[in-house]
Amino acid sequence: MAHTHHSHEHSHHHPKHQSGRAFAIAIVLNTGFVIIEFIYGFIANSTALIADAGHNLSDVLGLVLAGGAILLARKQPSKRYTYGLRSTSILAALANAMLLLVACGAIAWEAIERFNQPPVVESLTVSAIAGVGIIINSISALLFLKGSQHDMNIRGAYLHMAADAAVSLAVVIVGLVMFYTNDYYWLDPAITLLIVLVIVIGTWSLLRESMRLALSAVPENIDGTAIEAYLRHTNGVTDCHDLHIWGLSTTETALTVHLVMPNGCPSDAFIDDIAHTLEHDFSIHHCTLQIEQGETNHVCSLTPKRHAH
Repeated sequence: MAHTHHSHEHSHHHPKHQSGRAFAIAIVLNTGFVIIEFIYGFIANSTALIADAGHNLSDVLGLVLAGGAILLARKQPSKRYTYGLRSTSILAALANAMLLLVACGAIAWEAIERFNQPPVVESLTVSAIAGVGIIINSISALLFLKGSQHDMNIRGAYLHMAADAAVSLAVVIVGLVMFYTNDYYWLDPAITLLIVLVIVIGTWSLLRESMRLALSAVPENIDGTAIEAYLRHTNGVTDCHDLHIWGLSTTETALTVHLVMPNGCPSDAFIDDIAHTLEHDFSIHHCTLQIEQGETNHVCSLTPKRHAH
C-alpha cells in the first residue's frame, strides 16, 4: 500500500446549538453594554470607562471569533477551499490583535496627558456603569460555565468574561473613592493605564499565537515531540519523516506524516487506531498518513533538518 490517507473530524462533547446560543446571547449583551459604556464614558469625562469599554469591545470581537469558528466548522469544504473556511478565524484573530494594540496606544496617550491636570470626573456615574458591567460579564461567564469544562474555545470565552467582571469591579471601587473623597481624580487615568496594561498583555499573546498560526507553526497546545515519539514506537513502524503539524483554524489542528513500514500497512483498522489516538491524546483533528516500505528515499525538502550531536 503506497499511500494511505485518513481524516478524522473533531467532535465536541456538548451540543453545538447550545454553545451557539450562548455565544449569541453574550455577544448581544456585551455589544449593548459597550455602546452604553462608551457613551457614558464621554458624558462622565472618564478615560477609565472608555478604556474598559475598549476592553469589553475586544472581548466582543473575541466572542465573535469563537462563535464564528463554530459556524465556519459547519461549512462543507469545496473544490476550491478543500479545508473549508476554518482558517478565516486565524486571519480575524490577527487583525483583531493589531487593531487592539493601536487602540490601546491612543487610550494610553490620552490617559497620560490627563495626569498633568486631572479633569473632574462624574465618579458616581462611573461606578454605576461599571456596576452594570459586573452584572453583564457575570451573566456572560455563567453562560459558558458548563461548556468550559469540555471545550478549550468556550473555556477561553468564560475566562475572558470572568476577567472583565473583575476589571469592572476595580472601576467601581475607583469611582466610589473619587465620589466620597471628592478628590483623587488622578485615579481615573491611573486605572485607565492599568486596564490598558491588562489588554496589552492579553492582546500580545493573541498577536503572537495568531501570527504563528498564520505562518503554519505548530500550535502552542500541541506537543510535536510527543507525537513523533508515539508514531515512531507504533507497532510495525521503523521510521517516520515529513511530519508537518499546523493549525487549520484557531481551534483545529492538522497533521501529515510519512510512516516507513517494511511489511506494509496491515489494515484500515490500523490507520483508524492511529487517527483515534492522535485526536484523543494529542488534539489532532485531521490527519493524513502516507505509508512507505522504505525501498526509496521519499524525504521532502521541507522536512526540518536534524542537527548532529
